[in-house]
Amino acid sequence: MTQQTSVLEPSRRPFAGLYAGNVRAVVERGLMALKTNNWAVFVSGFVEPVLFLAAMGIGLGPLIGGVEGPGGSEMSYGAYIAPALLAVSAMNGAVYDSTNNVFFKLRFSKLYQNMLYTSLGPLDVAMGEIYLALQRGFLYATALMVVMSSLGLVTTPAALLMVPAAVLVAFGFAALGMGITSFMKRFQHLDWVNFALLPMFLFSATLYPLSVYPTGIQLFIQALPLWHGVELMRSLSVGYFTPALLGHVSYYVVMVLAGVVLTTARLRALFLR
Repeated sequence: MTQQTSVLEPSRRPFAGLYAGNVRAVVERGLMALKTNNWAVFVSGFVEPVLFLAAMGIGLGPLIGGVEGPGGSEMSYGAYIAPALLAVSAMNGAVYDSTNNVFFKLRFSKLYQNMLYTSLGPLDVAMGEIYLALQRGFLYATALMVVMSSLGLVTTPAALLMVPAAVLVAFGFAALGMGITSFMKRFQHLDWVNFALLPMFLFSATLYPLSVYPTGIQLFIQALPLWHGVELMRSLSVGYFTPALLGHVSYYVVMVLAGVVLTTARLRALFLR
């Protein structure tokens, strides 16, 4: 009898060591875990921009009157800040999921380590977690759009494009946020996230025009990711399409690619040595 021996050959599938093609498993696990999450924390990321819209747009807006919007058209103050708050809402949802949640799974529950003991690759884990953050950003954006519509702040069908734009904003922050979180080792490091988000929210032309700042500070603000999201949303809210929109979209595309590469590399370095 001839004895046959089997020889294991490495997979020839592209990125076989990084990607198993099973992002769905990570997403399904995340959705099941969501049932036991604190819903008050989940909803808080949406409530905060609504409160700002009510306080600033409805309360302060009548005292300010009309302001100059994209293309020089005049708009109410509420309509001016609402798209910016939509970008903020998408950012908040994505950042919370990609920092606090990811940090706990990474450093305490060791969830990612256990996932990577299976056939899953670091790219599966990264894309699954980022997708979960996108869901939160999408829900926040959709809910805030409903609020804006009820207040009469949606005046053109083109404003509906703000929802997919918000998903893009969430994608950028989620991808990069998860990669940055992989470097954190203590809960205290998460305070730096809030330390960065609050000034970015206040000074990214969310509540007043960029032109109020000196030229040097304007250049710094234009380098911030939230500013690009605010400008993108504000232009879409009135249907003002210019080549500058491509620049804002490209900024987030680069942000997404950089975040996915960084997150995948970090997960591989931490757990697949």
